[in-house]
Amino acid sequence: MEDIVETVLGYNCDRVIFTGGEPCLQDLDTIGGALKAHGINLSIETNGTILVPEIIDWICVSPKDQVYPNVSIKQRQGDELKVVYCGQDLSMYDELKQGFEYLFVQPCYMAEDSIEENGRSFSLVESLVKSAPGWRLSLQTHKWMGVD
Repeated sequence: MEDIVETVLGYNCDRVIFTGGEPCLQDLDTIGGALKAHGINLSIETNGTILVPEIIDWICVSPKDQVYPNVSIKQRQGDELKVVYCGQDLSMYDELKQGFEYLFVQPCYMAEDSIEENGRSFSLVESLVKSAPGWRLSLQTHKWMGVD
Protein backbone atom coordinates (compact mmCIF):
# COMPACT_ATOMS: atom_id res chain seq x y z
CA MET A 1 0.00 0.00 0.00
CA GLU A 2 2.79 2.41 0.89
CA ASP A 3 4.41 1.87 -2.52
CA ILE A 4 1.18 2.72 -4.32
CA VAL A 5 0.65 5.91 -2.29
CA GLU A 6 4.29 6.92 -2.77
CA THR A 7 3.99 6.42 -6.54
CA VAL A 8 0.79 8.52 -6.70
CA LEU A 9 2.35 11.30 -4.62
CA GLY A 10 5.31 11.34 -7.02
CA TYR A 11 2.99 12.67 -9.74
CA ASN A 12 2.19 15.87 -7.81
CA CYS A 13 -1.53 15.41 -8.44
CA ASP A 14 -4.57 16.03 -6.28
CA ARG A 15 -7.00 13.49 -7.78
CA VAL A 16 -7.05 9.77 -8.50
CA ILE A 17 -9.72 8.29 -10.77
CA PHE A 18 -10.60 4.64 -10.28
CA THR A 19 -11.72 3.12 -13.59
CA GLY A 20 -11.22 0.11 -15.83
CA GLY A 21 -13.09 -3.12 -15.46
CA GLU A 22 -15.37 -2.50 -12.50
CA PRO A 23 -13.44 -0.62 -9.81
CA CYS A 24 -16.10 -1.22 -7.14
CA LEU A 25 -14.98 -4.86 -7.06
CA GLN A 26 -11.80 -3.62 -5.32
CA ASP A 27 -11.27 -2.52 -1.70
CA LEU A 28 -11.59 1.21 -2.36
CA ASP A 29 -11.97 2.13 1.32
CA THR A 30 -8.44 0.95 2.15
CA ILE A 31 -6.60 2.53 -0.78
CA GLY A 32 -8.91 5.54 -0.67
CA GLY A 33 -8.22 6.14 3.02
CA ALA A 34 -4.48 5.95 2.43
CA LEU A 35 -4.69 8.46 -0.42
CA LYS A 36 -7.08 10.83 1.38
CA ALA A 37 -4.61 11.00 4.27
CA HIS A 38 -2.42 12.91 1.79
CA GLY A 39 -5.20 15.20 0.54
CA ILE A 40 -5.93 13.25 -2.63
CA ASN A 41 -9.49 13.56 -3.99
CA LEU A 42 -11.06 10.35 -5.26
CA SER A 43 -13.19 9.90 -8.39
CA ILE A 44 -14.65 6.80 -9.95
CA GLU A 45 -16.12 5.70 -13.25
CA THR A 46 -18.32 2.70 -12.59
CA ASN A 47 -21.01 0.78 -14.43
CA GLY A 48 -23.22 1.33 -11.38
CA THR A 49 -24.01 -2.31 -10.63
CA ILE A 50 -22.33 -2.07 -7.19
CA LEU A 51 -22.85 0.77 -4.71
CA VAL A 52 -19.89 3.16 -4.56
CA PRO A 53 -18.22 3.52 -1.12
CA GLU A 54 -18.82 6.84 0.64
CA ILE A 55 -15.08 7.65 0.58
CA ILE A 56 -15.37 8.56 -3.13
CA ASP A 57 -15.68 12.32 -3.84
CA TRP A 58 -16.89 12.27 -7.48
CA ILE A 59 -19.06 9.55 -9.00
CA CYS A 60 -19.49 8.94 -12.71
CA VAL A 61 -21.89 6.14 -13.62
CA SER A 62 -21.59 4.78 -17.14
CA PRO A 63 -24.23 2.05 -17.36
CA LYS A 64 -23.69 -0.86 -19.69
CA ASP A 65 -27.40 -1.65 -19.82
CA GLN A 66 -27.43 -1.63 -23.61
CA VAL A 67 -24.94 -4.52 -23.42
CA TYR A 68 -26.29 -6.19 -20.25
CA PRO A 69 -30.03 -5.34 -20.17
CA ASN A 70 -30.82 -7.70 -17.27
CA VAL A 71 -28.31 -6.17 -14.85
CA SER A 72 -29.79 -3.51 -12.58
CA ILE A 73 -28.14 -0.18 -11.77
CA LYS A 74 -27.70 0.11 -8.00
CA GLN A 75 -25.73 3.39 -7.89
CA ARG A 76 -28.57 5.77 -8.69
CA GLN A 77 -26.97 9.00 -7.52
CA GLY A 78 -23.74 10.71 -8.40
CA ASP A 79 -22.15 13.60 -10.23
CA GLU A 80 -22.15 12.36 -13.85
CA LEU A 81 -24.30 9.96 -15.81
CA LYS A 82 -22.41 9.04 -18.98
CA VAL A 83 -24.06 6.79 -21.57
CA VAL A 84 -22.54 5.35 -24.71
CA TYR A 85 -25.09 5.72 -27.47
CA CYS A 86 -25.79 2.52 -29.39
CA GLY A 87 -29.18 3.52 -30.76
CA GLN A 88 -31.13 3.22 -27.51
CA ASP A 89 -33.93 5.63 -26.65
CA LEU A 90 -32.59 8.12 -24.08
CA SER A 91 -35.95 8.00 -22.31
CA MET A 92 -34.77 4.72 -20.78
CA TYR A 93 -32.64 6.93 -18.47
CA ASP A 94 -35.46 9.32 -17.45
CA GLU A 95 -35.71 7.94 -13.92
CA LEU A 96 -31.99 7.31 -13.42
CA LYS A 97 -30.88 10.75 -14.61
CA GLN A 98 -32.76 12.43 -11.75
CA GLY A 99 -29.94 11.41 -9.40
CA PHE A 100 -27.16 13.12 -11.39
CA GLU A 101 -26.04 16.70 -11.96
CA TYR A 102 -24.33 16.21 -15.32
CA LEU A 103 -25.66 14.09 -18.20
CA PHE A 104 -23.39 13.00 -21.06
CA VAL A 105 -23.94 11.01 -24.25
CA GLN A 106 -21.00 9.54 -26.14
CA PRO A 107 -21.09 8.13 -29.66
CA CYS A 108 -20.10 4.49 -29.67
CA TYR A 109 -16.70 4.36 -31.33
CA MET A 110 -16.01 1.08 -33.10
CA ALA A 111 -12.35 0.42 -33.91
CA GLU A 112 -13.28 -1.98 -36.73
CA ASP A 113 -15.49 0.64 -38.41
CA SER A 114 -14.20 3.19 -40.91
CA ILE A 115 -13.53 6.81 -40.02
CA GLU A 116 -16.60 7.69 -42.08
CA GLU A 117 -18.85 5.28 -40.17
CA ASN A 118 -17.59 6.54 -36.81
CA GLY A 119 -18.07 10.08 -38.09
CA ARG A 120 -21.71 9.28 -38.88
CA SER A 121 -22.12 7.97 -35.34
CA PHE A 122 -20.64 11.21 -33.99
CA SER A 123 -22.97 13.29 -36.18
CA LEU A 124 -26.00 11.28 -35.05
CA VAL A 125 -25.16 11.82 -31.36
CA GLU A 126 -24.46 15.51 -31.95
CA SER A 127 -27.97 15.88 -33.40
CA LEU A 128 -29.44 13.79 -30.60
CA VAL A 129 -27.87 15.99 -27.92
CA LYS A 130 -29.19 19.14 -29.61
CA SER A 131 -32.72 17.77 -29.35
CA ALA A 132 -32.44 16.23 -25.86
CA PRO A 133 -32.56 18.90 -23.13
CA GLY A 134 -30.05 18.41 -20.34
CA TRP A 135 -27.77 16.02 -22.21
CA ARG A 136 -24.27 17.05 -23.34
CA LEU A 137 -21.94 15.58 -25.94
CA SER A 138 -18.93 13.66 -24.67
CA LEU A 139 -16.28 11.79 -26.65
CA GLN A 140 -14.22 8.72 -25.96
CA THR A 141 -11.21 10.78 -27.04
CA HIS A 142 -8.71 8.02 -26.30
CA LYS A 143 -10.47 5.78 -28.82
CA TRP A 144 -10.55 8.47 -31.53
CA MET A 145 -6.81 8.95 -30.95
CA GLY A 146 -6.03 5.22 -30.98
CA VAL A 147 -4.81 5.19 -27.36
CA ASP A 148 -5.66 2.01 -25.44
